[in-house]
Amino acid sequence: MNLRAVKAIYMYEMSRFFRTLAQSFISPVISTSLYFVVFGTAIGSRIDQVEGVSYGAFIVPGLIMLSVITQALSNASFGIYFPKFIGTVFELLSAPVNFLEIVAGYVGAAATKALFIGVVILGTASLFVDIHIQHPLAMVAFLLLTCISFALFGFIIGIWAKNFEQLQLIPLLVVTPLVFLGGSFYSISMLPPIWQKITLFNPVVYLISGFRWSFFGTADVPIGLSLLAIAGFMGLCIAAVWWIFRTGWRLRS
Repeated sequence: MNLRAVKAIYMYEMSRFFRTLAQSFISPVISTSLYFVVFGTAIGSRIDQVEGVSYGAFIVPGLIMLSVITQALSNASFGIYFPKFIGTVFELLSAPVNFLEIVAGYVGAAATKALFIGVVILGTASLFVDIHIQHPLAMVAFLLLTCISFALFGFIIGIWAKNFEQLQLIPLLVVTPLVFLGGSFYSISMLPPIWQKITLFNPVVYLISGFRWSFFGTADVPIGLSLLAIAGFMGLCIAAVWWIFRTGWRLRS
């Protein structure tokens, strides 16, 4: 593997992040604080505990996953779409680099940005509530897998999109609602039985449930299913990216 090529793509993508580091740092801090003011004060005052955990602490994993998924998608999709938009992607495709090196550079940068935001949100949340992580290694593993998986998905969206409207279509109309309805701010055990069954068809439920288990040791679905879900999603994304570069779909046109 041409590590110099990977590093060049990675550092170029990260440079955009470093140029707006203050904005990238302040934005998640403010949004996290607002979530705790709204959910922690308005709703937390009415809900004492959820599954033996204070409501303020209970929403932390869901809040982190919401931001991490959104950031990974947006950074990866814009990162590959912009070279398509201005035409520099053809220079990249004609360079002596293979698709693994291209994907590693773009996806690695997007996943790093999302991971940074996740850490910032975790640090901000710890100022509002006491957080005790029961399985820190599992937490890190789930966070990394989520960042990489949705960065891959965002990379696919960036290649698929033909304009800026399409670039925002799936994240806003599909992914964000699935995250909100996937138990980010509540346990699916609080839903009526019929809605509990329907919610299990939402793939994001398994990601949030597994991530919450790493914090509190409780989960809405078995931890094995959560690992299988995220591994399967990552495998599908890798297969899709391989097919795109093999066929040149929406890259060479």
